[in-house]
Amino acid sequence: MLIRDITNFLESLAPISSQESYDNSGLIVGDPSSEVTRALISLDCIESIVEEAIETNCQLIIAHHPIVFRGLKKLNGKDYVERTVIKAIKNDIAIYAIHTNLDNYRFGVNAEIGRRLGLKNLKILSPKSNVLNKLVCFVPDTHLNEVREALFAAGAGDIGNYSNCSFSSNGVGTFQPLEGSNPYSGSFGKLAKEKESRLEVIVPSHSLSSVVRAMKTAHPYEQVAHEAYASLIDNEFEGAGMVGELDEVMDEEVFLKSVKESFGCEVIRHTKLSGNKVKTVAFCGGAGSFLLRNARAAKADFFITGDYKYHEFFDAEDQIVIADIGHYESEQFTSHLLRDILTKKFPKFAVQLTKINTNPIKYF
Repeated sequence: MLIRDITNFLESLAPISSQESYDNSGLIVGDPSSEVTRALISLDCIESIVEEAIETNCQLIIAHHPIVFRGLKKLNGKDYVERTVIKAIKNDIAIYAIHTNLDNYRFGVNAEIGRRLGLKNLKILSPKSNVLNKLVCFVPDTHLNEVREALFAAGAGDIGNYSNCSFSSNGVGTFQPLEGSNPYSGSFGKLAKEKESRLEVIVPSHSLSSVVRAMKTAHPYEQVAHEAYASLIDNEFEGAGMVGELDEVMDEEVFLKSVKESFGCEVIRHTKLSGNKVKTVAFCGGAGSFLLRNARAAKADFFITGDYKYHEFFDAEDQIVIADIGHYESEQFTSHLLRDILTKKFPKFAVQLTKINTNPIKYF
């Protein structure tokens, strides 16, 4: 198996284009055409993780957090970032990061958190905008099914839990072949009419170019009349954070104890408890304070995330309980998620979880 076989599959689920603008997901170190027989999965990629990969004969490290987050101008080992990269290169170990694109994936980091919190009816807390397009093309009725199937196969037509979604309507197209043309039907210099269908599908932005290529390949016309334009509708199945519901209401202290146990937290920092029952819970892996307004709009009783600053806790304004369980603690099960995804797709490929706790924060 090649490294690109692994990364292409992961990016088919969580495309690089869906990462945030500040991020650096993707293949950071390594040749995508290199062979790989074993991968090590971790939340972070630091020197000790590379050493573990060497000891366990892993040629690829798949980490959630990118080791190179900002540009590197020199590689002389002056800090842990450069030393990690140098060690990986010297030992021919590739490093791949799948960060905010996995955060924004509907079955990604936050879905795993929601599952471990025991929540149901999960929804994206802050859906992404400007990530969907509508593609419209005109197809002779004789080739409607062929073109439609080609669009689906290339990644068009998915809407939430439904696939192969499209709309078509009938009409008559006209055209007049000119000099140099090679028409599918009609004669040079004469106006031709053809029974056609207007075919419409929704396409994610990251798939638009490949879908258009597939459309042109399957279409019988030399020149394909088509148009694509951005959809003003948010993608409710891609974005930051999630919100869900408990099967049964819980007392706040009982809920906090269950969270602490499920995520192995040594401490949970939180705002004043309201005295109300807990039913609706909003959450975001990592640093999610930017989603508090969304959590309040969703009428969540609790908002669980990490990296909350002192003054940000005041923003709860007694309308919601903020619970900071820690950055590492909230995202630690991302490694398990990636292992399960990869072993299901590549059952004969060796995937192992790191045995190293990379959390840099300790409690006394």
